[in-house]
Amino acid sequence: ALEPLSVGLALGVASALTGYLSHPRFYCSYVECCPSAGQRPVPLPAALKAQLDNRLFGQHLAKDVVLKAVLGFSNNPSPKKPLMLSLHGWAGTGKNFLSQILAEQVHPAGLRSKFVHLFLATLHFPHPDQVKLYKEQLQNWIRGNVSACPSSVFIFDEMDKMHPGVIDAIKPFLDYYEEVDGVSYRKAIFIFLSNAGGDLINKAALDFWTSGKRREDIQLKDLEPLLSVGVFNNKNSGLWHSSIIDRNLIDYFVPFLPLEQRHVKMCVRAEMRARGYAVDEKIVQAVADEMTYFPKEQKIYSDKGCKTVQAKLDIHEDI
Repeated sequence: ALEPLSVGLALGVASALTGYLSHPRFYCSYVECCPSAGQRPVPLPAALKAQLDNRLFGQHLAKDVVLKAVLGFSNNPSPKKPLMLSLHGWAGTGKNFLSQILAEQVHPAGLRSKFVHLFLATLHFPHPDQVKLYKEQLQNWIRGNVSACPSSVFIFDEMDKMHPGVIDAIKPFLDYYEEVDGVSYRKAIFIFLSNAGGDLINKAALDFWTSGKRREDIQLKDLEPLLSVGVFNNKNSGLWHSSIIDRNLIDYFVPFLPLEQRHVKMCVRAEMRARGYAVDEKIVQAVADEMTYFPKEQKIYSDKGCKTVQAKLDIHEDI
């Protein structure tokens, strides 16, 4: 028979061990946990700025706006609404990079985090006759995930391919409500990625160049009003006549400028370093020369940004 003292000691040890293993600090060192109310993720200014400087090229406006917006939102203990950013510009200008950087700053696992959710319009909302169903599914998905983690991040890519009306389903979650059906959405982050408005941004950038002004002199006030009106009235924007814009629930329309050849070269150098190569300026120039540029006469801006840099560098790997 077991001695009562031995049994008691064993049960005590087992209880203590169970308590230790289930302690949040221990458990969350092995399994991703949502930050608690007192541990809300706050990106470090220097770390976020370094990430933007090292990975995002030619986008002084996007860097400045996002740095201030994200840090201000994260440092606010009681925001009145979720942070809502709408990123606009042609493909390859850095919108996806920026959304990944922000996701990593809030949840270190980034896009692999169970608290970061990526929606692709052509994958998740493909059929125009299913808009009502998509709206119901989207509301249920967001409600469930924010209930599980208030600081969830939602990224909607290909907004220019989103069927009009779908995205309005999330309007109640973006508004200035304390709670919606018992759930607070005020600490969540929503990010839209869209090519819509890219033509307006490119024209404004070219106008600055034509008038002899530096691209770094372009300010948010020069582009944000154009974007909000242009996207609202663009039937291919996914935000066409959207109540989200009508109610002024998008905090910032963030313009991504077209990239010049010097920015393409920065992308090539960054990719070479990421692959562990020594930077060879001959290869950098060769890859940049293989890109196509517009306008046709001046050839100032890359028409694909840095989107094909990786594929073109593959050709030069043997070199």
